[in-house]
Amino acid sequence: MSDHSVLPSEAALKIRAIQSLLSEKGFLSQDVTDTIVDYFETKVGPRNGAQVVAKAWRDADFKARLLENGREAVNELGFSGFEGATLHVLENTDEVHNVVVCTLCSCYPWPVLGLPPIWFKSPPYRSRVVIDPRGVLAEFGTEIPASKEIRVWDSNAEIRYFVLPQPPANSETLNEVELAALVTRDSMIGTRLL
Repeated sequence: MSDHSVLPSEAALKIRAIQSLLSEKGFLSQDVTDTIVDYFETKVGPRNGAQVVAKAWRDADFKARLLENGREAVNELGFSGFEGATLHVLENTDEVHNVVVCTLCSCYPWPVLGLPPIWFKSPPYRSRVVIDPRGVLAEFGTEIPASKEIRVWDSNAEIRYFVLPQPPANSETLNEVELAALVTRDSMIGTRLL
């Protein structure tokens, strides 16, 4: 039973109002809305990327294929839709930490990360992460040791980047489902560790 005394957020109310208006005008049916919502909740999104990462942590052959050709490897798991773009997977190591940006717009690997976060599209992030990546990462709460190189990768219409984070310490006994639960969208962009 839902609590009707709790009001939805302002954003939720705006979404409902827009949906109602579009439906009332005949531009959008409930079936179409349900299909779109289902697509973004179950077919694309960070859960997909987390599955890719967990499989790479447990399957060395898959990881090699992923690093060689990210698009083909994620297609093996049923995640497609890059529309001509190459998916380049960047592995974080003890020596290198990778972070992704799109300085010109917001090119982003939707099939494995879902919708881009607002900050990914913001001009301050897009310009500052290139100039001061260590400082920007610190603002996310991600402290990278001075001894570790930070590489910033600029996505575009032809090449999308996806970060393969380092597996957590003492995770050898975890299965892929348990590992996937540890992976965050931000860790696959590179702004956070796990």
